[in-house]
Formats: sequence, C-alpha cells, structure tokens
Amino acid sequence: MSTKAETHDSRLDVLKWIVVAILVFVGVYGNHYFAAESVLYRAVALVALGLVAGFVALQTEKGKAFWALLKEARIEIRKVVWPTRTETTQTTLIVLAVVLVMALILWGLDTLLGWIISKFIG
Repeated sequence: MSTKAETHDSRLDVLKWIVVAILVFVGVYGNHYFAAESVLYRAVALVALGLVAGFVALQTEKGKAFWALLKEARIEIRKVVWPTRTETTQTTLIVLAVVLVMALILWGLDTLLGWIISKFIG
C-alpha cells in the first residue's frame, strides 16, 4: 500500500518538475520574444515566473528537503561565534604581512636563479 503512495507521489513530483521547467522556458523565451518591451516589465514578469516556479519546486520532495536544509543551515549560522572587529583586523594584517614576505622571498629567489642561469648561458 505504501508503494502505491510513493509511486503516486513520485509521478506528481515529475509532473511538478515538468511544470517548473515549462515556467523557466516560458520566462526565457518570453524575455527574448518581448525584447522590445521595457526592461522593467520583463524583469517583473521574470521575477513573478521565478517565484511561481520556486513555489512549485518547493512542493516536491526534493524541494521540501531543500527547504529543511535551509532552515537547519540558518540555525547553524546562528551558532557561529563570529570574530570581533579587532580580531578580524589583526588577522588581516598578519595575512598581508606573510604574503608580502613570501612575495619578497620568491622575487629574490627568482632574481637569483635568473642571474645564475644567465651566467651559464652567457
């Protein structure tokens, strides 16, 4: 009995994804077809079609799983301890200093090796 329900749901999901694909195609083709119209009208139409396509996509099993993932990610982001402004500035300065020192070392090594090779080549 559950197999019938899963098959029925998967068929509906396929139908929903087809509707999403058609909406996206209509948006792309319509944007090209109405190229002479104002960009504002085309942008509003594309946003509206995108919202409808997104709503239909969220009604599928994968869409529901994606929405749950977004909710969980938001909860995890709230748990992150972000660095203070001072810590960020200090870390940035350290990274810049290391990059500068490495650049000077590599420049010096390149110059030295170039000089040595030029001595051998003549």
